Amino acid sequence: MLSKVISASVVGVDAYPVDVEVDISSRGMPYFSIVGLPDAAVKESKDRVRAALKNIGLSFPLKQITVNLAPADLKKEGSAFDLPLAVGILASEDVIKGDRLGRYMIVGELSLDGTVRAVKGGLSIAAAAVKAGLDGLILSSDCAPEASVVKDVAVYGVRTLSDVIDFLNETRRIEPVVVDIELAMSENSVYEEDFSEVKGQENAKRALEIAAAGAHNIVMIGPPGSGKTMLAKRIPSILPPMTFGEAIETTKVLSVAGRLQEGVAISAVRPFRSPHHTISDVALVGGGQTPKPGEVSLSHNGVLFLDELPEFKRSVLEVLRQPIEDGRVTISRAAASINLPASFMLVAAMNPCPCGYLGDSQRQCLCSPFQVQRYRGRVSGPLFDRIDIHIDVPAVPYRELSSNLCGETSEVIRKRVLAARRIQTERFKKDKIHANGQMRTRHMKKYCNLTTEAHAILDMAMQRLGLSARAYSRIIKLSRTISDLEASADILPHHIAEAIQYRSLDRGAV
Repeated sequence: MLSKVISASVVGVDAYPVDVEVDISSRGMPYFSIVGLPDAAVKESKDRVRAALKNIGLSFPLKQITVNLAPADLKKEGSAFDLPLAVGILASEDVIKGDRLGRYMIVGELSLDGTVRAVKGGLSIAAAAVKAGLDGLILSSDCAPEASVVKDVAVYGVRTLSDVIDFLNETRRIEPVVVDIELAMSENSVYEEDFSEVKGQENAKRALEIAAAGAHNIVMIGPPGSGKTMLAKRIPSILPPMTFGEAIETTKVLSVAGRLQEGVAISAVRPFRSPHHTISDVALVGGGQTPKPGEVSLSHNGVLFLDELPEFKRSVLEVLRQPIEDGRVTISRAAASINLPASFMLVAAMNPCPCGYLGDSQRQCLCSPFQVQRYRGRVSGPLFDRIDIHIDVPAVPYRELSSNLCGETSEVIRKRVLAARRIQTERFKKDKIHANGQMRTRHMKKYCNLTTEAHAILDMAMQRLGLSARAYSRIIKLSRTISDLEASADILPHHIAEAIQYRSLDRGAV
């Protein structure tokens, strides 16, 4: 007898429906065959299903069992097909009535005792169920909360295979899982770090506020122990709160990567990822034989922090150029190409020289000018071209470290950032961008009106400070954000003057 169960397979960060077709025949010798491009984990499911059926008191049919996972040209991986496979076998044996099978998408891994385990990508699978027009989704109760965030589909959390059998046979009622979205968003949007904990570094704090207000990439240059990492970790706390759409996108990536915390329905905290400088290019941007999200996708809608920037391999840094420009990563394979989201704020930190003490008033630098040039040259010009702000972060004096005075809180800074972002949202409502850091040349001509005095200051700076040509547009963008923080329609001379200070690496040093 033939039965069909609707399941799903996750590819990238999206899920696609998969029909699990089970045919059982009593003719010939018993065997169990799975076709349709299954990986090793899928092939092993027959052993888990056999043990699970035995341990809940059901017999495994000693017949010819053929399972087809359609579409057959889509590679299937993981253990999510255990539960639909068991349901398909039981439906073919009339243990489960097939009347309701076509209304539900079923996913889940089976333990040998019949317990249903959670699978990755519950949120994506729920979205696929909605797109397929199904009434409900059956999966482990452990990952049901994240799936229930998706509207227009009933999510049923189950503990055991027996629960699924009883539910499909209508001998047990299971209530759909319901999550209070507003409550979940508020509970999962709390930041532990706060800018009030940072002593001194007022110039760096100001630069980070501008970077957050205009979605500008930033690099901090300073000696070891000056607080670069401490500052970077607090950037998410001053970024605008996540919208529901951004939270869905972020949660989807975390769920597919298996990084979503247990019991969390939706993640409303902006991600902060800090990979080690020994990371490979595949681990950074994603990929593999079956493409998976990398660090740039895990930092989607958040911050990607690269500490000791020149220590990263040149090839690793170069692959960042596409996601910085496009906000996504395209991974091409022979069978297909997939797009992974990667819209992040790049924050980098580096020493001013190999020893780290160039310009330090307390310790002497032992590096030659050639060593300094070679050290900074490890980062290519095209990558630096995509970083708007270069800010020096000197060592904090003892009197500031020992002071009991507290700086502004992240909440106070965030209010100013939000006010500037609202101006930019209104400005770019007819464009395909949402912040000053994303402006192109046409946008700068349209929205960046410099006064005569501001033009004169910029002209003088370009000539006297030896600023590079690529610094020109960056200064314009930064000055636009600085003026937005003051709610000024025009870019005034002091806006340009402050923006020029944030291009230290362009002053003939690189």
